[in-house]
Amino acid sequence: MKLVALTAAHWPQVRAIYEEGIATGQATFTTQAPAWPDWDQSHLPHSRLVLLNEEEQVLGWAALSPVSSRCVYGGVAELSVYVAAAARGRGVGRQLLSALVAESEAHGIWTLQAGIFPENEASRCLHAQAGFREVGRRERIGQLHGRWRDTLLLERRSAVVGTP
Repeated sequence: MKLVALTAAHWPQVRAIYEEGIATGQATFTTQAPAWPDWDQSHLPHSRLVLLNEEEQVLGWAALSPVSSRCVYGGVAELSVYVAAAARGRGVGRQLLSALVAESEAHGIWTLQAGIFPENEASRCLHAQAGFREVGRRERIGQLHGRWRDTLLLERRSAVVGTP
């Protein structure tokens, strides 16, 4: 397996993996994957990764979104990590998240945050192993298919960026 930068050429496979995550009802409030231009515009231009197998198929992807347009939050980003259904349980998410942390720090990001449905145990464990901590629970923060859902807010503070 190899990690490379996520580009528009990867989008069809990335989108399919995103749609698999959407279909679980445990990954996102999003109900339909956007077109590439919309996805591209809503994510930071750096820290976009895919993990490829030997046949150059995308096994998973990770990317960052800004949390605010205010400059004071320029070093804070929300992450997304998605793994193809056929590749789950093989360490793909761990590799992507580890690489995303390193990539984010190389670009001056001091805080990564994630919003996770409490029922998504696999994602909660993955983030905990990568040094994320739960900082709160947002009760009834939004509806998915007419049902109110909570999210857990997790964050990871960099030990190398933004420290005294």
